[in-house]
Amino acid sequence: MPKQTSRGSWTFATALAATLTASAVGAGEVRTDAGLVEGAAGSDPHVQVYKGIPYAAPPVGDLRWKEPQPVAPWKGVRKATAFGARCMQVHVWDDMIFRDDMSEDCLYLNVWTPAASATAKLPVMVWIHGGGFIAGSASEPRQDGERMAGKGVVVVSMNYRMGIFGFFSHPELTRESPHHASGNYGLLDQAAALQWVKKNIAAFGGNPDNVTIFGESAGSFAVSAHMASPVSRGLFQRAIGESGAFFRAGGSDLAPATLRDSEQKGQQFATALGVESLSGLRAKSADEVLKASTAPGAVRFSPNLDGYMMPEDAYTVFAAGKQSRVPLLAGWNADEIRAAVTLAPVKPTAASFAEQTRATFGDSADAILKAYSATSDAEALEAAASLASDMFIGYATWKWVDMHSATGEAPIYCYSFDRKIPVPKDNKVNGVPATSADVGARHAGEIEYVFGALDSLPAVDWQPSDRKLSDEVMTYWTNFARSGDPNGAGLPKWPRYGKDGGYQVLHLDETTQSAADARRARYEALDAYAAKQREKK
Repeated sequence: MPKQTSRGSWTFATALAATLTASAVGAGEVRTDAGLVEGAAGSDPHVQVYKGIPYAAPPVGDLRWKEPQPVAPWKGVRKATAFGARCMQVHVWDDMIFRDDMSEDCLYLNVWTPAASATAKLPVMVWIHGGGFIAGSASEPRQDGERMAGKGVVVVSMNYRMGIFGFFSHPELTRESPHHASGNYGLLDQAAALQWVKKNIAAFGGNPDNVTIFGESAGSFAVSAHMASPVSRGLFQRAIGESGAFFRAGGSDLAPATLRDSEQKGQQFATALGVESLSGLRAKSADEVLKASTAPGAVRFSPNLDGYMMPEDAYTVFAAGKQSRVPLLAGWNADEIRAAVTLAPVKPTAASFAEQTRATFGDSADAILKAYSATSDAEALEAAASLASDMFIGYATWKWVDMHSATGEAPIYCYSFDRKIPVPKDNKVNGVPATSADVGARHAGEIEYVFGALDSLPAVDWQPSDRKLSDEVMTYWTNFARSGDPNGAGLPKWPRYGKDGGYQVLHLDETTQSAADARRARYEALDAYAAKQREKK
């Protein structure tokens, strides 16, 4: 009898708690596993916004260069109406505009939810910002999640450690780690944010079993890493990558180093800083560490093959079919770094392009020159711009898509963002006036379209076609998050990517349409070169 009474009381209490929680999202107050948070309505009153929620303990003091640790619970209600601090970094790119402060205490995330109650079970989209693993923040206006949430999904974004704070390796760190690994703290932060989503997002009206991770540039590299990592297995059900993946045709600053090489860099950094021990390194202020890590000639730290978060390189994992076989939507921008060529002080000619290509690609040069044909100076300019963009990020993204399609299991959708993005009238690149034709569909230029945030750039003369394209992109992305298929009413048909379908790519432009991948011959030429590079190792 007492057991029945106890069970009955527990059932009643649970039902009451569920009822209170179900109504909490609309009221702006939600209980997380660490305590209550209170958000506020967005400019769209149907979207509730929660900013600056801690998902891990502050990585300071003895927690510097350690895996993210659990958040200490708090009492009362925590206001979640301001972005948490961005992680330590120096100014790198002018297009990054922040709405936060900077601190080593930076492991915070944000939630935008249109759910009226915690029973909504809406699709969840977790955004990973770009910035070369050295800069960036979730507070950027161009990646505000409110308009995307208006499409019926819960949007989450997070900050994660970068540069020296996110990817520093050292033999002492490896020895103290329970996984005998060091570095990759930034990727582990992202995995911790996904764990937070798994535990808490239902209270915000999200479905923890329908999570899509998506990111741009370094964020897209990270998405490919999570697909390859056993640490992130099961924490997401779909993936979207915008311009970037851990596959490469040649050398790259973002190519994962071995743990041994990373540890040696760590020792080199400590010596340059005049510190002999790990405790001495942790005793340095965050500003001192940042300054030393960004000084001229300082070694750079980025993701490495630590044996835990990244036990193997992405190519090896995907070649063996050991990646998370989730639906994938990924693509590139048509002119990733076109402006670096078209606006360079010295432009390529047919002769100089051929000479440079032979110097770079050696015995693969003939195949590359055939794929990037240039019989005139005008053609050489276009060929050089295309090759630069492909080597920078286009090929790697294609290789990710192509290798994932080899499993023949999960649906895959490939895009090319082709819109020659309007630029402000006084826009300059390296001091040189730049037009839309010079810049084209530049790297990171799709972000404002993805988030419906064109107005975050008020100096740009956006056309009705840009707003239409932005709505299409948002709808494709959120449809994919909902069901694994981006197609829907009112949208141009997006065929699956694969051999049987002729490797169809959706071209996102003023007129969106699909076509067979016209760049495949270029990527295959680079792929043959990459294969030779792997054989030499």
